[in-house]
Amino acid sequence: MSSIVLRSRTISNNFSSKIISQRGLCSGVVSSSSDPSKGTIISSQSILSDQSTPPPPAPEVAPQVSGGKIWSFVKYGLIAGVTGTTGYAGYLSYKCSCEEIDHKAKALRVAASYTPSEDASAIDKYGGLLYSAAMTVPAKALESYLDLRRLVEEHLLEYTEPTSDKLLPDLHPLEQHVFTLVLDLNETLLYTDWKRERGWRTFKRPGVDAFLEHLAKFYEIVVYSDEMNMDLSKLNRDPAKILYVSAHAFDSSLQPENCVPIKPYKLETDDTALLDLIPFLEYVARNSPADIRQVLQSYETKDIAKEFLERSKEYQRRVQEQKQQGRLWRR
Repeated sequence: MSSIVLRSRTISNNFSSKIISQRGLCSGVVSSSSDPSKGTIISSQSILSDQSTPPPPAPEVAPQVSGGKIWSFVKYGLIAGVTGTTGYAGYLSYKCSCEEIDHKAKALRVAASYTPSEDASAIDKYGGLLYSAAMTVPAKALESYLDLRRLVEEHLLEYTEPTSDKLLPDLHPLEQHVFTLVLDLNETLLYTDWKRERGWRTFKRPGVDAFLEHLAKFYEIVVYSDEMNMDLSKLNRDPAKILYVSAHAFDSSLQPENCVPIKPYKLETDDTALLDLIPFLEYVARNSPADIRQVLQSYETKDIAKEFLERSKEYQRRVQEQKQQGRLWRR
């Protein structure tokens, strides 16, 4: 009975060992010793991965030529062309008049209409055609530029040039001897100022009322703003009898020989520039010089009011000396 028990245990042990060995083969567990707890466990996945074949290498992709470089080249070329054309047009506008540009355009038109002679060789004819085609493009471009420039200049002349060659009516024959006094507004008779808390305000220069009231007896007074270049020849008056009083006379007038500069008015309370100028202007009106431009040239760029006062004092001193000498000779 005991032997039967022993055999059954032996068979069961053998059977269990077979099961364990089969499980080891299925699960990939290998024992290096008799004790399975101390053995090294190797995953079946690592074994399978080691035994699997390596993947094939990825196919090499041939480098493709992208159109980005070509487009950037074309873009920068167009930008350079437009910039060069604009710069050349600006240079022509600054350096050349319409007549000079038209003369160059005519030369290009002649070059564009070049036709080789009938007895010329095929190469010469082909070269002539290429030359004519090459000259046609700049000729057309210059013609378009000329048309655009003339159109712009015509519109600008409407604002910069007077609407008439005679801004003033003809003088009466009995008033041909009267001088014309042209006065500027800003910083000469008035001063316009702007501040945030009150906006725009206009201030009269000290003495402006007395100045106008007194000189109206001697002059034809004309108020002419200096916001645009002033051409006194458009006033329909004799240039020898025109005086232009302005704080910016030499900057705005096309006739500096007729200018009477005055100190700009900047809201000074003690300003007397207009009143100081009255003696000189009254003297001119009373003595009626043949050409006021020669008189003004003698003052050059000096302060006319002060210089006239000094000359008047010097003249009176000489007159007094002559009177005293005359009295001595009489005695």
